[in-house]
Amino acid sequence: MKKKIRAIVLFSGGLDSTLAVKVLEKQNIEVLALSFVSHFFDDQKAKESAQKNEINLRSMDFSDMHAEVVKKPKRGYGGAMNPCIDCHLLMIQEAARIMEEESFDFVATGEILGQRPMSQNLNALQLIEKESGIAGRLLRPLSARLLEETQVEKNGWVDRRKLLDLSGRSRKRHFDLSKEFQINHYPTPGGGCRLTEAEFGKKLKKLLEKVENPTKSDYGLLRAGRNIWIDSVHIVIGKNDQENEKLKEMQEKGDIIIEMEDFMGPIAFLRGKIADSTLEEAKKITASYSKHTKDLDYKKINFNIKR
Repeated sequence: MKKKIRAIVLFSGGLDSTLAVKVLEKQNIEVLALSFVSHFFDDQKAKESAQKNEINLRSMDFSDMHAEVVKKPKRGYGGAMNPCIDCHLLMIQEAARIMEEESFDFVATGEILGQRPMSQNLNALQLIEKESGIAGRLLRPLSARLLEETQVEKNGWVDRRKLLDLSGRSRKRHFDLSKEFQINHYPTPGGGCRLTEAEFGKKLKKLLEKVENPTKSDYGLLRAGRNIWIDSVHIVIGKNDQENEKLKEMQEKGDIIIEMEDFMGPIAFLRGKIADSTLEEAKKITASYSKHTKDLDYKKINFNIKR
């Protein structure tokens, strides 16, 4: 009996990775879609797409490994704090580890030649394959016919003629193919990784300057409100009731929460070595962000200090 070929496909839930899965499944290959979770992106889109398109999905939390890559990427950042090449290489290396441990035959991705200027140009694709540790066993099904033949194809595990020749940024053929492969659901492109967001990138850069080894909670504070630093003290001001409640839930030993007793408005969350002068400045900042107190002398306002 002929051995069933098994592949791991990096899976974000977007159209490209979904197409990669379906192209391989059409060749009777058993596919495990592998999604990643970190401090900077989740697997929600992947879960939704996998469920609606009947795809076998596994999620892997690689937050700590990914954070180290983000702090010191060997190949630099993109437009913000996004180390796309190093990030993608890490994902492929983790997929390769699972491939070896669980006897899969190869790893595939939804990368398309020329779609992203930093991480999907020919040099980047070749670099990633070389450093992945699985050269020859890394397949890009969507652009395979434009790339050098892999060992996967030479071994006859896939039929190269049935792989695709997509390139560039145009999406028209993708949409036509989605109908051909009966792909019922896929999210709009982009928006998945916070590291590509300029404002988030500025917050993250400041955090890494101030804190040598940030925790999961430290990274979470970047998404929880207005971020302000006084020396090494991280102050976060809630912008609405939802953020205020989230900040209260995030309080740990040593953190301080400031809340006005007699007026509606934001709360302030403080983390770090908090001097009395910093606490006073945080009270002033808190009052300045409420329409009820922005013109008042903050020293005349009663504050509730929760330690």
